[in-house]
Amino acid sequence: MKYIKLCFRLLLGLFMTYAGISHLTIARQEFVAQVPTWLQFSPGFTDFVVLASGVVEIALGLGMLFLWKKKALVGALLALFYVLIFPGNINQYVNHIDAFGLNTDQARLIRLFFQPVLIFLALWSTGGWKYCKKLCNSCRKG
Repeated sequence: MKYIKLCFRLLLGLFMTYAGISHLTIARQEFVAQVPTWLQFSPGFTDFVVLASGVVEIALGLGMLFLWKKKALVGALLALFYVLIFPGNINQYVNHIDAFGLNTDQARLIRLFFQPVLIFLALWSTGGWKYCKKLCNSCRKG
């Protein structure tokens, strides 16, 4: 089981690093289209959201790959990031935005159901579940 978790950590790390680099380069316009309309205050701000999320994705991806001693924290942060970007996926589905090969409503809907899987994998493969539970318990004790 230890090696399966390691494989998923590495895959998530590579995926996030690639996605982050894509935000800054080859897929920038597709990511701009993902930004929910309620966050599109101006073209400059929308572009900033894409660039900032790309930098965060690179940091999280590299964290998954190299910060072994902090893997639970990185996994919890990655899961939180997946929750925070979910409105972009909803925006893509609701507004029928073609991007990343998701060119049908069915494909976009399936993508929505994949997000909880990513959240689970980020927490499970890193021990993030235990980290979050420990953090919540320490907050309750005050």
